[in-house]
Amino acid sequence: MMMAQPLLVELLVEELPPKALRGLGEAFAHTLAEQLRAQGLAPADAVVTPYASPRRLAAHIAPVWPRAADQPVQLKLMPASVGLDAQGQPTAALRKKLAALGVTLEEAETWTARLVRRHDGKAEVLYWDSVVSGVTLADGLQKALDEALRRLPIPKVMTYQLADGWTNVRFVRPAHALVALHGAQVVPVQALGLQAGRHTHGHRFEAARDPIELPHADVYAEVLRREGAVIASFEQRRAEIRRQLQAAAERVGGGCRPIEDEALLEEVTALVERPHVLVCQFEPAFLQVPQECLILTMKANQKYFPLLDAQGRLTHRFLVVSNVSPDDPSAVVQGNERVVRPRLADAKFFYDQDRKRPLESRVLGLAKVVYHRELGTQAERVERVAAIARALARRLGGEELLRLADRAALLAKADLLTDMVGEFPELQGTMGRYYALHDGEDARVAEAIEDHYRPRFAGDALPRGEVGLVLALADKLETLTGLFGIGQLPSGDKDPYALRRHALGVVRMLIERELPLALPDLLDDAVAAFGERLRDPREALADFIHDRLAVLLREQGYSAHEVDAVLALRPPLLREVPRRLQAVRAFAALPEAAALAAANKRVGNILRKAEGVAPEAVDAQRLQEPAERALYEALQQVQPQADAALAAGDYTENLRRLAALKAPVDAFFDQVMVNAEDAALRANRLALLAALQRAMNRVADLARLAA
Repeated sequence: MMMAQPLLVELLVEELPPKALRGLGEAFAHTLAEQLRAQGLAPADAVVTPYASPRRLAAHIAPVWPRAADQPVQLKLMPASVGLDAQGQPTAALRKKLAALGVTLEEAETWTARLVRRHDGKAEVLYWDSVVSGVTLADGLQKALDEALRRLPIPKVMTYQLADGWTNVRFVRPAHALVALHGAQVVPVQALGLQAGRHTHGHRFEAARDPIELPHADVYAEVLRREGAVIASFEQRRAEIRRQLQAAAERVGGGCRPIEDEALLEEVTALVERPHVLVCQFEPAFLQVPQECLILTMKANQKYFPLLDAQGRLTHRFLVVSNVSPDDPSAVVQGNERVVRPRLADAKFFYDQDRKRPLESRVLGLAKVVYHRELGTQAERVERVAAIARALARRLGGEELLRLADRAALLAKADLLTDMVGEFPELQGTMGRYYALHDGEDARVAEAIEDHYRPRFAGDALPRGEVGLVLALADKLETLTGLFGIGQLPSGDKDPYALRRHALGVVRMLIERELPLALPDLLDDAVAAFGERLRDPREALADFIHDRLAVLLREQGYSAHEVDAVLALRPPLLREVPRRLQAVRAFAALPEAAALAAANKRVGNILRKAEGVAPEAVDAQRLQEPAERALYEALQQVQPQADAALAAGDYTENLRRLAALKAPVDAFFDQVMVNAEDAALRANRLALLAALQRAMNRVADLARLAA
């Protein structure tokens, strides 16, 4: 095989969609490598380095061979009885088949050595030893490149014309150059109407030369940085932006730091080819507006990084990641300051206008806002949330909690009709808190208005206070119950109403805040708030919530067996689930655990197959065999101790006590015939097994632990 070399492929395009750039770059590089490996042109451990900048997708793969190795193959021809005559000479059928493979009769000595006779399990078959020539890099890379472009996760395709004026190309953005270098040699491939070469283009304004000639695949990133003023690596560019942001904040001083926002950093990395961070500022008077409004408008509309002080408060300075590095940056700084000013002025105007009306005055307007065509308006939704919140407050506390929860529920959705939330929907709840405080509402009510959307995403904080907790639970239960009640369930990866997130929020609040609320009671409260409007969704909704709980627990490191064992019992108080899981894990570590789990499974199978229903109580007088009497006596001794531990909430001790039953259980199954011919005797033994099963499965279904 010829000498391996590194391979570089770059596609130069117009500015790519920033939010998709990282995914496009990684998909392009890894699909190229995958296809080259599949064709034998690159080893399984070939190193793949993806590059992605606003104007290019590239991949460096090493090592890559100029030609794949030849592969020996055996071609199945025909049954030996058909291909060879009685003297072992080729028949006309075999000659014809060999001729199709390019073998002539003059090569008889060759083909006889390459003809193999092998039994395939039915008859003796003739095989032909052959060699398939390895694919060349030019052919293999062309196939790999076509596949990489076809499989790119393009968010939206556009159509454009090539220079000939009539050929149309469909791609994410118009492409202008293609580079394909194997070491120092150009690989003759083509894509999107472009022929591969060794020339590319750097930064639109700051490249030292244009075009840029790439002498070797290994110097791509270095040459592009030196001569093209481009940091081609997405990761290196991202790290450089992070470094510059921190350095700029330190220059400002006062303990300032740039706001942490990984999504914004990702997007800005996809917008610049060579970052240059500048410090800008706005008038301090704008700081009278809630900082969430200013931060959001700077991040969402301008892609700026607001600067926070040491206490986490917004300052009047912000950082801009520029794509140009002028000797005098004042014009760039002034331009960005001029651009941000109207945005902040709009935010101040909305804030001032919204405060002219009390939040409560907007509640009536919710009757004109449709929530869902089958579930009514936002006003009707508020009534349902309030009803559920009142029910939860009664279960959790006294009249004070009830009063505050009712008030918070009334005002929770009113900020949807404010100008600020109309402009920035992400601020719903947050602005409600500010306006409620401005109106003189109780601080706990204002906090609950903001917190009732929590947790908004995986890992988000839970509501801070009890009022917020009640309102958040009520809001999520109303959403889940209503949509399940009209059949709007998530399907596959489609979940337009974020019901999985709502269910996970309910689970987290019940468990992490250890709320003494039974899930069936919560669903009853939620269904009651809808009256006769819905089909009863409680069973399906309970299954859904338990499914989300199971996913969460597995993500936390519990095994599927452990989770199944606990959730099989559907414990009504979800706050108990973590302690039950810990008890199951401790039980599984005991030497008796495996045998008891297997016995539990066997008991379940016996009881399921038994005809009729086993008696509730065991008749001690009917216990004949020593082994069944021993099991009964052991159960009589162990069960009170296990029950006492359960009553005290010590689930680990409950299961530990049950471990003492291993020996009598083993002896019972070794020495006692459960299905005795005597019906009364059989029924009594089934009753004993049923009692054993009830005693063992109060913390978890131990049969689920059996292998």
